[in-house]
Amino acid sequence: MSLYKQMTSEVIPALKKDLGLKNTFSIPRIQKVKVNVGIGTLTKQTKDFSEVLENVAKITGQKPVVTKAKVAVSNFKLRKGMPVGVTVTLRGQRAYDFVDRIVNVVLPRVRDFRGLSTKAFDGHGNYSIGFKEALVFPEVNPDDVTNVHGIQVTIVTTAKNDEQGLALFRKIGFPFKKEL
Repeated sequence: MSLYKQMTSEVIPALKKDLGLKNTFSIPRIQKVKVNVGIGTLTKQTKDFSEVLENVAKITGQKPVVTKAKVAVSNFKLRKGMPVGVTVTLRGQRAYDFVDRIVNVVLPRVRDFRGLSTKAFDGHGNYSIGFKEALVFPEVNPDDVTNVHGIQVTIVTTAKNDEQGLALFRKIGFPFKKEL
């Protein structure tokens, strides 16, 4: 069963009961998923970062957008308008499918994985995960990668606070560490 169908049939009624919410629309849901890759160090080595664009497109199923520097910073040898990152925003069914893949495929492939920290919430119920290598995603072929890069994934929810966000992610099946 897809995560999107599981949300409507199992997760939303369980969250409604656990959080004590009466209105169905006040129950936290996944609003969007932001996938970011910083290419600042890569642009210093080579001017070609098309490999990163291809990897992000394979991972997300959408064409990424190149983000450019808004201001010049001389200490970082950065000029205004230079490419500094690649980003993709997933919404709706694609966002739920991506989160499902992270929980069931990507996290089990991470070496020495002992669970996600509950401290990565931002205060508004949104959760961020960083991967040191994009090779944990099955869409990326390790033989084709010349420059290893990391990926940052931010899952934006409609939760009002971290407790509601944590309850949502636990019901979805995120493997959090046991806090002492």
